[in-house]
Amino acid sequence: MTGPLDPTGDPARHRAPRPTTALRGAAPLLALLALAVLVGLAGWLGYRYSYDTALARQAERGQVQLRLYAQALESELAHYDYVPGLLTLDDRIGTLLRQPGDAAAVARANEYLSALNTRAGTRVVYVLDARGKVLATSNWQRPDSYLGEDLSFRPYFRAAMEGQLGRFYGVGTTRGESGYYLSAPLGGRDNPDGVAVVKIGLEPLENRWQGADSQMLLADENGVVILASDPSWKLATMRPLSPDARERFAQNLQYNRAPLPQLPLSEVRVLGNGSDRLVRLRQGPPMLAQQAALPGTDWHLTLLSNTSQARVAALNSAALAGVLMAFVLLLGAAWNVRRRIIGERLAARAALEAANSELERKVAERTADLSATNQRLQAEVAERIRTEAVLRQAQDGLLQAGKLAAVGQMSTGIAHELNQPLAALRTISGNTGKFLDRGDYETVRANLGTIIGLVERMGRITGALKSFARKPGPGKPQAELAQAVDNALFLLGTRIEAVQPRLQCEVEPGLAVACDPNRLEQVLVNLVGNALDAVAGREQPMVSLHAHVSGGQAHLTVRDNGPGLSEEAFSQLFEPFFTTKPAGEGLGLGLTLSAGILNENGGSLSASNHPDGGACFTLVLPLVRQEIPHAG
Repeated sequence: MTGPLDPTGDPARHRAPRPTTALRGAAPLLALLALAVLVGLAGWLGYRYSYDTALARQAERGQVQLRLYAQALESELAHYDYVPGLLTLDDRIGTLLRQPGDAAAVARANEYLSALNTRAGTRVVYVLDARGKVLATSNWQRPDSYLGEDLSFRPYFRAAMEGQLGRFYGVGTTRGESGYYLSAPLGGRDNPDGVAVVKIGLEPLENRWQGADSQMLLADENGVVILASDPSWKLATMRPLSPDARERFAQNLQYNRAPLPQLPLSEVRVLGNGSDRLVRLRQGPPMLAQQAALPGTDWHLTLLSNTSQARVAALNSAALAGVLMAFVLLLGAAWNVRRRIIGERLAARAALEAANSELERKVAERTADLSATNQRLQAEVAERIRTEAVLRQAQDGLLQAGKLAAVGQMSTGIAHELNQPLAALRTISGNTGKFLDRGDYETVRANLGTIIGLVERMGRITGALKSFARKPGPGKPQAELAQAVDNALFLLGTRIEAVQPRLQCEVEPGLAVACDPNRLEQVLVNLVGNALDAVAGREQPMVSLHAHVSGGQAHLTVRDNGPGLSEEAFSQLFEPFFTTKPAGEGLGLGLTLSAGILNENGGSLSASNHPDGGACFTLVLPLVRQEIPHAG
């Protein structure tokens, strides 16, 4: 049907728009969809390949681990193979089989079996006659003894009566204890006079499996789990049991009427080698299941390994493959875009020339803005310099405050040190006047010498405090390590006398380090004071200071035999205001200030616990070359 005519009479101007416009709008969406599909496919292929490769490597390690477990289990069971055969060599067992009604023969056999059971480390050893009745047993003294029981229904008894060595796992009918039974015929193999039986407990092997990353299962010939790293799996079945098998177990009481539920293991898939499988326990993650037969038995050992690491590696590989695929595709897209840009660049050249004048105007405006911004930055730099100066002044004040805090902590002992000479001065001065009145000048002279010594002692105390408390002077700092140690120990003399530690000081004289003497003494007072606090109240307290030189640096270690540093203390040791002392006994600034002092001088402070107990703090400072004065 023809549409209405336009004024020119041409109906083509009223046709519907072509579908090419809609296709062009959908092209980017289709391209993104194709990109997502390719990236997803690459990721899936990378995941599958990496997962299978990781599982193959894990299976190789599992086979080695499985062989080691199997050899250990085989070796453990082989330890007891000789025990049933020993009974054929003892006359007491032969006499018991010939005279089963003789009470003396039964008593001697019981004593022998009890001693043999203790020596061999087995669970129980007993002897049955040809009809399956227990004639003697190592547990004859227990109220639940096997003595007199009829065990002819047990498979190990029938195997031994046929002249073979019996191997059997079962659950005891008397006490309900599971164990591994070894049986051997007594007398001739064609017509045995009786059967010797040894019961072994396998729980020690099971205990060794617990705590490992992988899960271990040992199933007997019936597929019943007899050992497991998870105790809840014990006496469960690896496969469904037929009604005939359950009826047979009910008759021979091999598992003592246990319900024997089936383990909720579901197979996910079989690996490439055909023997290893991926299984899932209930709704848990997949595990690698590997089996190995135990030599000499019909038992099978199963190893269940966690595959989480393989999955993580596969996910990483999948992500890498996806990223690489996306990178390749993006490179192709970039090449296509670049081709289009080259075509558009020629068309844009004319527009660029037109915009050049506008750009020059904007550059001038931007230059003015940059100049203003530069001035603001210069003002901020000046302000920051002033702030750093204030901060440095505050830090110096904090160091001085820490030093004065240490002086305050020592004030009680220092007052005691000064009170003793003052009291002595009062007494000696009064006595001196009396001796002077009497004309006893020798005694007066001796008292004056004593007074002079006391005054000098008080001067040393106040001089040490004055030296310790003053701020460091200008110039290149330098201190002798041994002298700083002596001054610190002198300042702490009262606390040392109160604690009475065994003090060991091994510092070689003449070691000059790059640090202000007052600040070095402040560090040493903090470290030795902390050591004294750590050993206070302990038996045989000990504080040692040991110095040595290594790599052009002096190392001084302050050690105590206190309780040491906890994990929490290690994590916050050098943080401000952190202290392990009771409230009111420390500001928590000592170690922080000490570490800052050493860092400023190119050194360091570290902490550790000594293997023999106690904490160790080691300060390190660069050595200073001593200048030898020339003779004038």
